[in-house]
Amino acid sequence: MAASLSRRLEAVSDITLTLIGKPGCHLCDDARAVVNDVLRQLQGTDDSAAAASVDSAVGPAVTSGASRFRLEELSIEGNPALFAEYGEQIPVLLVNGKVHNFWRIDPVRLTTSLKGLL
Repeated sequence: MAASLSRRLEAVSDITLTLIGKPGCHLCDDARAVVNDVLRQLQGTDDSAAAASVDSAVGPAVTSGASRFRLEELSIEGNPALFAEYGEQIPVLLVNGKVHNFWRIDPVRLTTSLKGLL
């Protein structure tokens, strides 16, 4: 029973960041760098190896204290639904499935939002 409750509490603490973009998009590269920097700061480290680096469709989980951040990246290329919804706004950053920002990611705003979820 305790293990089951522990797993449910752990699942509640997951914060998923989804970066929607496409290959070759310089604004997407900039957004990825901002997100990685913010996650690194929230972890309390400047070690670039500890950052969530996303080179594939789904990135690694990043742990920060009691909460876990999961960073994933999706491309609008080859995905008609994503293209229709976000094609003119990339990069788009979703936090727990809700649009946080698009085009330019403000590191202060993102940090404040994520700290509010911890």
